[in-house]
Amino acid sequence: MTNLIKARTSTYFLQAAIDVQAERGKQYDAPDGTRSMVKTVHAFNAITGRDLTEAEGWLLMQIVKDVRQWQNPAKYHEDSALGSVAYSSLKAEALAARVKP
Repeated sequence: MTNLIKARTSTYFLQAAIDVQAERGKQYDAPDGTRSMVKTVHAFNAITGRDLTEAEGWLLMQIVKDVRQWQNPAKYHEDSALGSVAYSSLKAEALAARVKP
């Protein structure tokens, strides 16, 4: 049987990012569902005296993944591509949570 590689369409990346986020959430989120970025930015701010937001923390992680991909643009990095999509969605979630209905 031939190994078939699933087409890397936009919907592939969205679903794969959902799957990765769900698995990481089981591994790293607090039992109440709180994501680790909240504590991460609090620690960063305490150490540096800055005022980084949760959304900015996710943006930083998204940039890390993009930089890793573009370090060697001739080589495709699945983890970096998926991470960028996942962090973008987490950033959007954090930004939307700041909007008052």
